[in-house]
Amino acid sequence: MSTLDTQAPAGMRIITQSQAVNEALREELLRDPTVYIIGEDVAEAGTPFKVLSGLVEEFGPERVIDSPISEPGITGIGLGAAMIMDQLVNQAAKIRYMSGGHFKAPLTIRTTLGATRRSAAQHSQSLHAWVAHVPGLKVALPSTPADAKGLMKAAIRDDNPVVIFEDKLNFATKGPVPDDEDFVIPLGVADIKREGEDITIVATSSMVYVALEAADMLARDGISAEVVDPRTLVPLDRDALIRSAKKTGRAIVVDEGHQSYGASAELAATIAAGAFWELDAPVKRAGAMDVPIPFSPVLEDQTVPTGESIYELAKGLVR
Repeated sequence: MSTLDTQAPAGMRIITQSQAVNEALREELLRDPTVYIIGEDVAEAGTPFKVLSGLVEEFGPERVIDSPISEPGITGIGLGAAMIMDQLVNQAAKIRYMSGGHFKAPLTIRTTLGATRRSAAQHSQSLHAWVAHVPGLKVALPSTPADAKGLMKAAIRDDNPVVIFEDKLNFATKGPVPDDEDFVIPLGVADIKREGEDITIVATSSMVYVALEAADMLARDGISAEVVDPRTLVPLDRDALIRSAKKTGRAIVVDEGHQSYGASAELAATIAAGAFWELDAPVKRAGAMDVPIPFSPVLEDQTVPTGESIYELAKGLVR
């Protein structure tokens, strides 16, 4: 897997993405006493991936709250899971609009996405397109430790509901993060992860690293690829995508969600409409196959884009 810059410029530190999420939550808990965390295995029960380590010890179980893990509780969680889309889609997303701005829903939801962890079909899905389709919800997809921290802090400070999708494979990824407790990345601002001239690769979440790997391979063939990370699907920095595609004349969109009816279609349509006259070839898409993600490592590796597959797609497009 290709990596981003792991050297720390002045005023920055190299930390993992899980540390960046932890820092963002801690700083926002310190900044605003109304902020709290609730979920399964977030406090005294222990934290999966150790992302929330130390928070309950510092802020106490009144602000870092475990939801129940018991036989009756599991039943309740099941019922709640069945109802959560209604709460999110029909209540949180619409309350500000339906009240004429009198009510707000400053809700931040952390969840995960991503395959290739051998976690089988139910725990390897990338369903960010679901919530991005709902007006009133904001959707963030951080790929680096800096993005994870900056977007998390922006989400917590936003008066609208924001859903942050974190790829589990990225938790151990290291990168430079500004040594600044007020470091915030505004929602709706894309980032160019690599400058290029011949082709644009728009990539989301962990697919940024797949795109960078493909860009390294293309460079050996004398092809200069620009890698653009939208960072948020809603709001979407359409101008950044269009500007890059106009510069290079060719574009590929890489997203780990299922390709049919997914986020890649919206991103590709944005480029096709905005850069139509400057494009030298149709916009191409690469996403997960339209099948449940298999548990078998051999099969799972075939279902999502890889650096090699993006390299071949880009090489064909440039020709």
